[in-house]
Amino acid sequence: MAKIRVLVADDSALARGLLRDFLESDGDIEVVGEAVNGAQAVRLALELKPDLVTMDIEMPVMGGMEAISEIMATHAVPILVVSSTANAQQACAAVARGALDAISKPKLDPTTRAAFIAKVKMLARIKVITHIRSRRISAVAPVASVATNSNSRVFAIASSTGGPQALAAILGELPVNFPCAILISQHISDGFAAGMADWLAGICKLPVRLAREGELLAPGVVYISPSETNLSVTRSRRITLVRRLPEEIFHPTCDVLLTSVATVYGRLGVGIILTGMGNDGAAGIEKIHQAGGATLAQDEDSSVIYGMNRVAIERGAVQQILSAGDIPEAMCRLASLME
Repeated sequence: MAKIRVLVADDSALARGLLRDFLESDGDIEVVGEAVNGAQAVRLALELKPDLVTMDIEMPVMGGMEAISEIMATHAVPILVVSSTANAQQACAAVARGALDAISKPKLDPTTRAAFIAKVKMLARIKVITHIRSRRISAVAPVASVATNSNSRVFAIASSTGGPQALAAILGELPVNFPCAILISQHISDGFAAGMADWLAGICKLPVRLAREGELLAPGVVYISPSETNLSVTRSRRITLVRRLPEEIFHPTCDVLLTSVATVYGRLGVGIILTGMGNDGAAGIEKIHQAGGATLAQDEDSSVIYGMNRVAIERGAVQQILSAGDIPEAMCRLASLME
């Protein structure tokens, strides 16, 4: 079996050396090149045709953001943003430009090394397309405003790899008077959820915040789950952050959120499952469907990975299959239904 060929882009020689050591400690991976700036990363991506590029955000000559846009527009390749948590907001914006995922720079310990290598192997298998920039929110048609006297529905969104792009497309098009709370469980590296919340807040007309223990759900507010805990809701309509379990693969776990919405809200719950690897969220959205709630899934064509949404659809738990661009309008229609 051919080795996975990786290009490492980082202006720090120390960081490049660490990443090379980590990657080449696995016999299935080969580092085929190193780039010290974004312009060099663009050139080497074309020349070397790697299976994956690890990209830092802050680099000279051409920054990581611009390099990602250029690579994805001209000779697309899977890109993993490897940055510090201090750059979490920019890292999420980079994912919206076409990178598949963002993680913090790995530390010198076996657990971090193993997780980093597993992430590289997974993403290197994903087929990406050069027109991914067309999925940005500017391509989404605006939706109509929503009546403020709507019912007390709550929306729960599950997403994974490729999710930040879809979330930007969806949340960015919701009107300022959208009357329902929106809860989001997005698989993300520890330390990055707050940055994603800040980034989405700059895109959305609605307030976006990191979910906090005991907070009463407010209409028209978007709540992002921290990755260090699982987001859930109580019967008193308050947020509770549930300790994640050692056996849980994805952080945060989407099934926890969706199951709690099914239990607490029943037919007033709306489950939405977006792009992502694996099957997390499929069982939870099935419970919303069984409870009489509404269920939507992102379609294959607009998904970076047609995985968890595909599983939910195949289980018969999804009522509407829509592109990311069509989901905002569907959400507005559901929010406007009077009880």
